[in-house]
Amino acid sequence: MRTQDAESGPGALVERLRQATNNHDLESLTRCFALDYRNETPAHPARGFQGREQVRRNWDQIFRAVPDITTEIQWIADAETVWSEWEMRGTRRDGSPHHMRGVVIFGVAGGEATWARFYLEPVEEGGAGVDETIRRATGVASGSDAGSLPTPTDGER
Repeated sequence: MRTQDAESGPGALVERLRQATNNHDLESLTRCFALDYRNETPAHPARGFQGREQVRRNWDQIFRAVPDITTEIQWIADAETVWSEWEMRGTRRDGSPHHMRGVVIFGVAGGEATWARFYLEPVEEGGAGVDETIRRATGVASGSDAGSLPTPTDGER
């Protein structure tokens, strides 16, 4: 979904990022980011960083580790912000699959990303189902007295 021409406005940034990623063009990719670019990773605050040079280091490592990486991006934009959904796939040097999905929200000025809120995560193939995931997230042990938790009444739902 797109609300703007992909050749102008903030959405053009995401199209350039997609093309640079799929072409493994580190220079073009790096130029998509402002010198003082700020990356926030709300689910993992310690992973946030600042600066174009860190972007370069990150992507240099990614291109080396996943030499066939490709990305698909869906996006929608307004005048200064792009909301994008990413899927990145490839094969790591050890032969294992690399698969990430998530959302990246970019602030854009002058055709460059000035900031991003980054929610991209590795895809977990298999793993725990929803019930176990909720138990872990709420600290209720499997098989514990979770059944004794109060059941919400109709007014509380």
